[in-house]
Amino acid sequence: MRGRHAVNWFGGCSPGTRAVVPVGARVIWGDPPLWTAGHWPGRLLRTVSGRTARLAVLGPCAAGTADLARVVDSRDLSAATRAWGGSFTLVRRLDDGAVEVMTDAAGACPVYTVAHRGGVVWGSSSRALSGLTGGLVDTAWLAGYLADSRRDTAGRSAWSGVGMVPAGHRMLLRDGEMQISPWWTSAPRPWDDAAAALRGALREGVRAAVTGVATSCDLAGMDSSTLAVLAAEHGPVLGMTVHPAAVDEGGDVAYARTLAGTLPNLRHMLLPLEQRHSPLSQAPSRLPATDEPAPSSVTWSRLSAQLLALADSRVVCHLTGDGGDSLFLPPPTHLIDLAHARRWGRLAAEAQAWALLRRASPWGLVRAAVRGDHHALIGGGGRRPPWVPAAAPEPPAAPAHLGTCDALLLAEVRYTARSAHTEQQLAEAFGIELRNPFLDGPVLDAVLSAAPWRRCSATRYKPLLTAAVGSLLPPMTRERVTKGVFVGEFHRGVRANLRRALALADGRLAALGLVRPAPLRAALHAAALGAETAWPMLVPALNAELWLAAVEHSAAPRWHDLARAR
Repeated sequence: MRGRHAVNWFGGCSPGTRAVVPVGARVIWGDPPLWTAGHWPGRLLRTVSGRTARLAVLGPCAAGTADLARVVDSRDLSAATRAWGGSFTLVRRLDDGAVEVMTDAAGACPVYTVAHRGGVVWGSSSRALSGLTGGLVDTAWLAGYLADSRRDTAGRSAWSGVGMVPAGHRMLLRDGEMQISPWWTSAPRPWDDAAAALRGALREGVRAAVTGVATSCDLAGMDSSTLAVLAAEHGPVLGMTVHPAAVDEGGDVAYARTLAGTLPNLRHMLLPLEQRHSPLSQAPSRLPATDEPAPSSVTWSRLSAQLLALADSRVVCHLTGDGGDSLFLPPPTHLIDLAHARRWGRLAAEAQAWALLRRASPWGLVRAAVRGDHHALIGGGGRRPPWVPAAAPEPPAAPAHLGTCDALLLAEVRYTARSAHTEQQLAEAFGIELRNPFLDGPVLDAVLSAAPWRRCSATRYKPLLTAAVGSLLPPMTRERVTKGVFVGEFHRGVRANLRRALALADGRLAALGLVRPAPLRAALHAAALGAETAWPMLVPALNAELWLAAVEHSAAPRWHDLARAR
């Protein structure tokens, strides 16, 4: 890989302990220290001092300097900042020496902790922190990931001895103690108010990410098209559409060309995918080690080619539509909430509409709703993959204040946001800032504020997003009800790279006793033949195997005492 860049992360120590810092880190302030590692331009790291505290904002944030000065001494930092657009972490050092760290509501900016020398070391990279605990992978966490990659991590990370502060929580470090408490809950809004809040959150989040830097954007479906339109309000945007090399008309390409023709600031670029870009193909550059298995590990040959093309175009910030489908195309789990509320007429009507869409009996959906069987409403799932030898521990219960639909959506978004953080780490290897505005906390807050039976529709495509930003899009894009799919690409990739895939089945996971090779090999053979494949179960196993190999070939950051560093 040309000029591989360092991973960007930050962290600190609890007060009153012997401070350690990663080698090469830049100390922002001391006693106790806050540091950054990697590249942190001024727009992504801002600090302000007040009468009783000092505040740091790390990550793209729409708040201005005056906003920071106004809240630095606030008694309730979460209430004063929850409407700020962007995806960022707040760190405040109080005048009594205590440290307050606020995680974002969606989990796009994870914070991890390690018990060390009678205190706490915390940071935004679990892999980096594992250098203080022996650098061992947590096999129990990995077993849970293989059983269901989207399950709640219950405060654990992929690394032994490294914990995770839950999203939407506040960590207070004082006198050697750590207190964690929630700061974020959702509140209902009328439909029009929710749409307006969503529009404002997306607009501010995009502004915070792209202002003043060379920007690109995926350009395919409605989600990425929305971001391209919003980004183009602030300057030139390079819109990139990936497509099979033999097909450069129709589908995503046609919609992208139409949108590019309506925006003077949007330049369209095609990236043809050849056989060498297919899933499981060996990429020219080695897969970087990340905090946990990245969803794009199996498609690294394709993603690395895209990132290289962006780097060659001198792009600084790249926007993706990740999270859009989770937010705006949920399965009909709201039927469970209707059953609990005994809204039988609405339940019957909604079940019939979804049954027509699925070509199924509405009574099956009604029965699933009454039983609370969300797996049936999602369309399967709930089964342990046959190659996983033992069931993982049950995930924690959903938040009590949320209905079933909202709780499931929140869990899905937080999984997507946490895994998107690993994609950002992959992009950083090319010097690219990968941003996912649909995973900003205020965007999640706006979506959850709308009634689930209005935002989940069998007859309208992404109704809440359309209500929020539809007027900004050309009719062809706004009225689209399909999106590009790559299932065939996965079948072809396994077929072309079957020998490598089978070797992965007999690799590190098998040696750890976390997968049974025979059923996994059988699934890969079937996928190569084009049989219907449960990709959501199969791909995580491949990603985890590739991740273990990347970790094995990469050294974790080294640490030393802060006093010695000086």
